[in-house]
Amino acid sequence: MKFSRRQMLQLSATLLGPGILDFLRTPTWRWSSLPILQASTVPATPTLGAAPKVQFVDVALEAGLTSPNVWGGVDNKSYIIEAKGSGVAFFDYDQDGWLDIYLTNGTRLNTTWPPGQAPTTQLYHNNRDGTFTDVTAKSGLARTGWQTGVCVGDFNNDGWDDLFCTFWGHNILFRNNGDGTFTDVTKQAGLWKDEVRWGSGCTWLDYDRDGSLDLFVANYILFDPSKVPVPGETMYCQYKGEPVMCGPRGLPGGMNILYHNNGDGTFSDVSEKAGILKSGPRYSITAVSYDFDNDGWPDIYVAVDSEPSLLFHNNHDGTFSDIAVMASCAYSEDGNEQAGMGVAVGDYDCDGWLDLFKTNFSDDTSNLYHNNGDGTFTEVTFQAGVGLDTQDVKWGCGFIDYDNDGWPDVFQVDGHVYPSVDQHGVGQTFLEPRIVYRNLGNGKFRDVSKEMGPGITARHSSRGCAFGDYDNDGDMDVVVNNMNEIPSLLRNDGGNNNNWIKVKLIGTKCNRTAIGARVRVTVGKHSQIDEVHSGTSVMSQSDLRLHFGVGQAKKIDRLDVNWPTTQKVETFTDLDTNQILVIKEGSGIIQRIMPNLKMNGRH
Repeated sequence: MKFSRRQMLQLSATLLGPGILDFLRTPTWRWSSLPILQASTVPATPTLGAAPKVQFVDVALEAGLTSPNVWGGVDNKSYIIEAKGSGVAFFDYDQDGWLDIYLTNGTRLNTTWPPGQAPTTQLYHNNRDGTFTDVTAKSGLARTGWQTGVCVGDFNNDGWDDLFCTFWGHNILFRNNGDGTFTDVTKQAGLWKDEVRWGSGCTWLDYDRDGSLDLFVANYILFDPSKVPVPGETMYCQYKGEPVMCGPRGLPGGMNILYHNNGDGTFSDVSEKAGILKSGPRYSITAVSYDFDNDGWPDIYVAVDSEPSLLFHNNHDGTFSDIAVMASCAYSEDGNEQAGMGVAVGDYDCDGWLDLFKTNFSDDTSNLYHNNGDGTFTEVTFQAGVGLDTQDVKWGCGFIDYDNDGWPDVFQVDGHVYPSVDQHGVGQTFLEPRIVYRNLGNGKFRDVSKEMGPGITARHSSRGCAFGDYDNDGDMDVVVNNMNEIPSLLRNDGGNNNNWIKVKLIGTKCNRTAIGARVRVTVGKHSQIDEVHSGTSVMSQSDLRLHFGVGQAKKIDRLDVNWPTTQKVETFTDLDTNQILVIKEGSGIIQRIMPNLKMNGRH
């Protein structure tokens, strides 16, 4: 039997531990040639002690999140639309400083719902006491249909973050009216198209840095149930010898779309002019936008199912070039196409360059792509210790510093797509646990999932997840959309006594949401970076505030904000930890908010 290089590395890691991969894979020049940012911010490698006894506890029911996700058949799924699932959003729709929750939802095929009983999308208002109130009815957001993705951004710069929602059917732009209600402005904004499309992930970005948010929309499949083969009919309708729903292979892919914001409340489709269409149709799922090459212009990465993923490099002239193959983040390290699902972006080794974590289907690992600082990435999945999970179907993911030690960890949710897989005898289950990898601060991670409490070990068929501090107590929580169940609200509990800083940015010359603004936090010789971002995980939206754990440090030595439109940097020094800073472009720190010390008695 002949093994590929990827299989040999996986076997080595399984038998000998991930440390053996240092010898097998690390080029001698690699770590010595990392870019030096500036002498005062060269990342140190602090010695990490035992991990704080953090536990994630699912408090969805007691918090009032009782509306179930409805998504296709429960015991059987005849079409791929019934298996894909959807995202979720943490966002502060009323600007009161507390994260609210937006839940996407689906429906069932060939089902007529009694009046008032059809499933709808849901908006939950944060009551600031650990509970939420369903305000869907008065918000104007309730829709019945197959809503897959959601992303948040203030497209008209009026100070209120708006919602763009993707559907199998017709996407919707909801304008936030600033009074707790939203208005569907899709047609008047120029975003409506009569044809049925399957929108998936989306991301707001200001690709031309004119101060107005543009919109990238990923499309998955041109899906018409009347034209799809029945389960088992073709080679693309089988899984391990068993008949299953068909796709995505064998079905036509969708075309991704880039919309330019005209600055007057309308958008223009610039996909062709910008070079987005050159990559052709793809089974695109999740799109994210960050400045991956530190040139001051936002790029776009797209996780693609069963085909090469995409990295659109911003050419600074209104056009993009797909460089994913050249940048080594389109395929696995063996050059194989993968079933890309979710995307997390973060600087896991604190070297000043943003790295990628991509989730994939079962019988494969996730990918960890290290940013080399020269426009390319190196896959370090096995070397870093995140390549041992091959059984789960992996979906939402994120880099979050769950223990506030100053090193971004990895959180991942899972769930199979075939309800009958338990009966196939292939060692896989429809309901799967979550996975947490703790960052050890030396380029490696350790799977600590079994130590993280019932919110992690419980089994679900999960899809989208979003990250944010919903109770404002200084640690990162998670909301998860579970297929045909109520959501999970994973509260971060336990003995986490490390310190932190959180930053809310408000743009003036740049877009009001400050998407694309980069923050660098420096404590001693240890620096961390992050960008305000839209989208990520799987078709989901996380907190727009940026959170940084800083270990036992009592002070932030330096905090730099790089505003995207002007590229001006504002610097703040000698800041107390354990507070939320509201920083307005050109005006400095306009508000300091102390943590919610009473919440759950954890601090």
